[in-house]
Amino acid sequence: MRGAKEHIIFTDGSSLGNPGPGGWGTVLVHSGGRVTEMGGAEKKTTNNRMELVALIEGLLRIEKEKGDITIYLDSSYVHKGATEWSHAWVKNGWRTKAKKDVENRDLWETLLPLLEGRKKIGKIVWEHIPGHSGLAGNERADAIATGFAKGDAVELFEGDLGDYDVDILNTAVDEGIAQKRTLSRAHSRARAYSYLSLINGKAMRHTMWVDCEKRVKGKAGARYKKALSAEDEKQILGQWGARL
Repeated sequence: MRGAKEHIIFTDGSSLGNPGPGGWGTVLVHSGGRVTEMGGAEKKTTNNRMELVALIEGLLRIEKEKGDITIYLDSSYVHKGATEWSHAWVKNGWRTKAKKDVENRDLWETLLPLLEGRKKIGKIVWEHIPGHSGLAGNERADAIATGFAKGDAVELFEGDLGDYDVDILNTAVDEGIAQKRTLSRAHSRARAYSYLSLINGKAMRHTMWVDCEKRVKGKAGARYKKALSAEDEKQILGQWGARL
């Protein structure tokens, strides 16, 4: 049977609409060699709240179990909030640098004491990973969270690690998937040279996304893409077999 040297928690949260119907998912590998899947739903919530709840519920389940713990999560908000931002929040009376109230304070006030208590009985290791990067535990937590958010009947496993059909101890990240997601995010944030649309073989250039969206919205077979440069624009048109 496979074994684990410490507690391992995989967490994820989902909100359809953000805010909207939400769900959270947690996969917990106990140091004794058992696996517990957990999850739940809320009618109207946000991604960040569900991410926080997922970690809180995992920590509560092993609150009295000694041992080190490794936390795998893809939420920068939870990771940085717990390891960096929260110190200043508390010091400043739960106000941000912008002098605004800290969002989700109720959940942070639950999570932070749990983390402090955990440090007294074991070490905490944070593993912030790219979302949907092929990590089995993270993918399973995501499936649980998304299922609950959609209102699906999610079957949760609890039992021996040897009977679990998810390769949960394989924590290698698929670098290819992670790199593609990083490039995709960089592309989406980059300043546009132009926006291109294609309908019935006719291509058009737009300087603003709103104009491009207006042209393609609701049109069957319509295509569109953001170009980052004149050369990028030329390549896109070439792929489409179209000219301006």
